[in-house]
Amino acid sequence: MSDASVPRALRQPLSLKLASNLFLLAWLSLAAFPLFWIVAMSFKSPVDAFSSSAINVLVGPRTLADGKGLSIVDILLGLTVAWLSIRAATKWLMPMAAGEGTVQRIFSWAVIALGFAVLFIIGFFFVVPWISGPLNALLGPLGRPVLGLTAEHYRAVWVENAFYENFRNSMIVTFGVVTVSLTVGTLAGYGLARSGSTFAFWILIIALIFRALPHSVLVAGYLPVFINSAEILRPVLGENAPTLYGQPLAVIAVLVSINQPFTIWMLRSFFQNIPVDLDESARVDGCTHFQAFRWVIMPVMWPGVITTGLFSFLLAYNDFLVTSLLLDASNQTMVPAIAGYFNRETTTTDQVEAVAAAVSITAPLFLLVMIFQRQIVSGLTAGAVKG
Repeated sequence: MSDASVPRALRQPLSLKLASNLFLLAWLSLAAFPLFWIVAMSFKSPVDAFSSSAINVLVGPRTLADGKGLSIVDILLGLTVAWLSIRAATKWLMPMAAGEGTVQRIFSWAVIALGFAVLFIIGFFFVVPWISGPLNALLGPLGRPVLGLTAEHYRAVWVENAFYENFRNSMIVTFGVVTVSLTVGTLAGYGLARSGSTFAFWILIIALIFRALPHSVLVAGYLPVFINSAEILRPVLGENAPTLYGQPLAVIAVLVSINQPFTIWMLRSFFQNIPVDLDESARVDGCTHFQAFRWVIMPVMWPGVITTGLFSFLLAYNDFLVTSLLLDASNQTMVPAIAGYFNRETTTTDQVEAVAAAVSITAPLFLLVMIFQRQIVSGLTAGAVKG
């Protein structure tokens, strides 16, 4: 928006604009620096990764001396693939997610995101090296390694240490939390937004207050129930009653109970921004309350559902306390597993592998933001403005 279109009373002086932009730039630099730094560390040998010289961490002379590095050709090809991947995720993937219903859309997005991740891994780690090998031999100086870089730490984490099992467990917990939270939240939020019940509103407020309690308090309350769940469920399920302690279902139940009041509150705010006239028009056309919700309201609500789902995803995906206390070693998720790398007696190689694992878990978050960026921005804007 140009200054000419802004009323004189609302125009900011140049000094204020510069100060605001410099502050945002400084904040962005501080926020992005840790991620940028651990990415650089994860591709270096331990000597370079923990060097006191920033140049050694970035360039990797010891890694380069070990015969592990990238040429200018490798760097250009890698940047090209990364740029094409970002463009594909932001421009092309969302229109490909077809489907008229909620389940069809969610399934389409899940399949497309998974397919995109697989194609990126194949292209970046297999196709690019296959193309760059002959090019490096042909282009002489441009094909000589100039930047120390190795992916051996990622290979050690995912293959030798079976980190994919922790990733699978994280996906099970995250999918369960998001599915239950959004299913209950959309129905309850819609009901609260349309009912106008004061009693239900204050019940939700009280639930939000309990959500503010430390998670350790809630886990301590649930822990005896999960440990003794076999005895509690034996009268109903008989001798086959399971022990929930150590299982993903226990974590899903706790995280949903923590997250659900916030999910309902947020979705209620989104539903309140949708005119009641839409419900009335659908009822006039013969829809029941549920049909009006399913076929008329939910398509309008998608930005709000995606935004709320992202918050639920982040809660479950990044959780440490609940998962570390309630899951056994065989069902451990990624965040406690990474903490285990740092907490044991380790060598510098083990610590660099832990850094590589930490970098790995950020990839799904970037993929989600790239695919759903428009819906997230639209949802946050809609939730901040009362219609």
